[in-house]
Amino acid sequence: MSAISSRRKPPRVGDAPWVRRSLVGFVLIIGAFLVVAPLAVIAVEAFSQGLKAYAATINHPDTRHAIMLTVITALIAVPINTLFGVAAAWAITKFDFWGKRFLLVIVEIPFSISPIVTGVAYLFVYGLQGLFGPLLDAYEIKILFALPGIVIASMFVTAPFVARELIPLMQAQGRDLEEAATSLGASGWRTFFSVTLPNIKWALLYGVVLCNARVMGEFGAVSIVSGNIRGQTNTLPLHIELLYHDYQAAGAFASASILAALAVITIIAKVALERRGAGRGRKKLSAANAVATETIS
Repeated sequence: MSAISSRRKPPRVGDAPWVRRSLVGFVLIIGAFLVVAPLAVIAVEAFSQGLKAYAATINHPDTRHAIMLTVITALIAVPINTLFGVAAAWAITKFDFWGKRFLLVIVEIPFSISPIVTGVAYLFVYGLQGLFGPLLDAYEIKILFALPGIVIASMFVTAPFVARELIPLMQAQGRDLEEAATSLGASGWRTFFSVTLPNIKWALLYGVVLCNARVMGEFGAVSIVSGNIRGQTNTLPLHIELLYHDYQAAGAFASASILAALAVITIIAKVALERRGAGRGRKKLSAANAVATETIS
């Protein structure tokens, strides 16, 4: 009887072979035009004038300075945003306090504000005519049109990435393991490093990878606060724009190939972390219990 009733069930949307093939084909076509084609054009144009011209562009002092400034910005902004994301996720998921929803809103704000607006806002805060401008100028502290302004703008734009990955996971895990560990004498730091951190490490790495990719590719906010000074405050995205406006298309594509390679590496790392996390997902509870038992003992 059950077999007959199962045969009479209406088909789900997409069960028909032609529907599945059409959807898959549509997605592949859109992906080819939006993702594969631009990457292919960057690779072809970057080497259009030969390997020697490509190497000359990469070894140019302005390009090397742009790469160095981008890396330094990432080395400063990503660790700070990682600490902020872990602290925000820990506070939101492990404690009940007045203003929790407000903290969630603060974490989400950078996603709802245009980076250009962010850069302009920093001009009115740290610029010479801004809120703190006269005080900073009196002590000869330079924020805008220098490395600090680039780092601050990059941090604002990428602040939510780590927290957004950790909050849903930590909410799903609950507080039982941490409360059990602390009730049996484990300190707060030991509870974090022995119980919480092992359970969030893959989501944490995932958020760090996305944060790093966005920091290195940020353009809008950085273009406002950096002053766009060639060879001094230009990050790699800004340097690419300058080369393009100088009609050095091959050089622009050569520099863009670095960011494109970073994007490909980010995608590979993202897939690898997703697989690693999924592979450990079935054993998450037993592993967490084992860690908690070890901590308590």
